Amino acid sequence: MELTEVLTVKEMYEKMGVSNDVYDYGEMIIEQIKDRFEIIDHIAEFNQMKILKAFHDNQVSDAHFNQTTGYGYDDIGRDTLEKVYASVFNTEAALVRPQIASGTNALAIVLFGILRPGDEVLSISGKPYDTLEQVIGIRQSPGSLAEFGINYVQADLFSDGSFDYDEIRDCINDKTKMIMIQRSKGYETRPSFSVRIIAEAIKFVKEIKPDVIVMVDNCYGEFVDAIEPTDVGADIMVGSLIKNPGGGLCDAGGYIVGRKDLVELCSYRMTAPGVGAEIGANFGVMKSFFQGLFMAPSVVASALKGAIFAANIYEKLGFKCVPNADEDRNDIIQAIEFGTEKGVVAFCKGIQAAAPVDSFVVPEGAPMPGYEHNVIMAAGTFVQGSSIELSADGPLTEPYAVYFQGGLTWAHAKLGILRSLQEVNDNGVEPVKMENDYKVYSAIDEEEVMAAAEERIEAEFAEEEEAESDTEEVEADDDDTTAGAEEHDYASADDLTDVDNQDDEEK
Repeated sequence: MELTEVLTVKEMYEKMGVSNDVYDYGEMIIEQIKDRFEIIDHIAEFNQMKILKAFHDNQVSDAHFNQTTGYGYDDIGRDTLEKVYASVFNTEAALVRPQIASGTNALAIVLFGILRPGDEVLSISGKPYDTLEQVIGIRQSPGSLAEFGINYVQADLFSDGSFDYDEIRDCINDKTKMIMIQRSKGYETRPSFSVRIIAEAIKFVKEIKPDVIVMVDNCYGEFVDAIEPTDVGADIMVGSLIKNPGGGLCDAGGYIVGRKDLVELCSYRMTAPGVGAEIGANFGVMKSFFQGLFMAPSVVASALKGAIFAANIYEKLGFKCVPNADEDRNDIIQAIEFGTEKGVVAFCKGIQAAAPVDSFVVPEGAPMPGYEHNVIMAAGTFVQGSSIELSADGPLTEPYAVYFQGGLTWAHAKLGILRSLQEVNDNGVEPVKMENDYKVYSAIDEEEVMAAAEERIEAEFAEEEEAESDTEEVEADDDDTTAGAEEHDYASADDLTDVDNQDDEEK
């Protein structure tokens, strides 16, 4: 019997449509970011322990995986899952339901459940995600908050994406019932907010109006850090189960966590006044909901590695990336500006070609419910619309940015990014303008890439040698000063030696 030839990993990538030049370029990038991967794994490990402790504290059992139907009264699986979520996010209560159809649905439940006619909601993170505009009434829609006499006010961010605290202070008044913070960037090219920045904003608004309710849209942000917005003062928080906390296993659903009184109000909007959280059958999804949460930290880690890999791949070729290649991560989304529709389409074609489902489909821009412009989406996912799975999308309008996210495994995220680069390269897509000092490669050439890397290394060595030369000159000056100290009363050799040691420690 003749043995089958064993292919190398590089040869397997070639069979998956990735040229040797693109693969080698990717391997060079990975060598540069390995240390950051270790940090991601450390955070994932912490969050895994946090989730496991919540499972243990709430005594999760296989009895909690049983299906309920009809009204869903006395569903011990559903009730235990919600206690687990409350434990994980450090809150008093939670709603975790398959009946919550999306993140937008969860946000709408919170807004309509808590706000009343005459109230005012203030967004301090600028323009909200597109699908929320019709919920609020920014774009006219039947049944919006505006139709119920609930006013919306917006404090825009500074150009660098930071909070405008002066404008926020001016916007808060007696009618301000709720402050809304969107952690992720949505279809904007602003930075996403870290939990620490959100904590500062919450402290600021609470000092102005202590009873104001702070609601955080945490979509795409769960388990990116070791802490969550509810750990730093958020009163209520929402997210989607086909994003981070579902771990790629949930077929649908959303969550709401926060203060007990606020979650109760939301439950009446979710079902009906008087019954609230007491009803709602689980339809046999409890096992996937528990298991998805258990898997979430490692899946989010894979997605984060993919996002950092993508930023380093494209920024070194001259494309603007938000976050940039070196910035800390506050969600799983990576925005890349191509400046042209051609670039966005080529990127999405590559992501689709790497998908496990519908890899043969060619994505095209089309109208989407809730969006103002045509949107192109690449998502060969097991769950429709699941953005914790490898996916990319973006509105076909200026600045022609694509939003990449997800990857249930790091290997799949890596393949998707390399296939996207292959499409971008094969279609001759180049940056509209340079956003950094790196050379632009319209065609990936391994020798050119390595030569450029060597030039950067040589430049760094030259800077180090220059710094060492400056240090030697400083030390020579110190020797002269020490000699002079023997002749004067204002300093001693011991005093100057202490200063030198302090300088060395600071360096």
